[in-house]
Amino acid sequence: QVQLAESGGGLVQAGASLRLSCAVSGRTFRNYHMGWFRQAPGKEREFVAFTHWISGSYYADSVKGRFDISVDNAKNTVYLQMNSLKPEDTAVYYCAASTLGGSKETSYEYWGQGTQVTVSL
Repeated sequence: QVQLAESGGGLVQAGASLRLSCAVSGRTFRNYHMGWFRQAPGKEREFVAFTHWISGSYYADSVKGRFDISVDNAKNTVYLQMNSLKPEDTAVYYCAASTLGGSKETSYEYWGQGTQVTVSL
């Protein structure tokens, strides 16, 4: 069983940076691929990034080069460092955990409640 709790969202200007955090409960942290997804109102939830200590990290083309996913195993926390933010990055960002991994939403069994990121012009 895994519980996830995102934090760190907010309102920022275009070009700014923001770091999201995902606190992960449980003692099987390394058994999961950790992912970030986002969803804007009226749009489908889309993949942002995932990471695993063995498999490495993978990013959606839309955020590649701007976002970085990382983990702090000692703190049981997953981060999404977002740089050069654009208005189109505005969405609710969700942390998720998967035993399988990948970029498909359906592969993730556990989800956080989401944190709002708003990027203004």
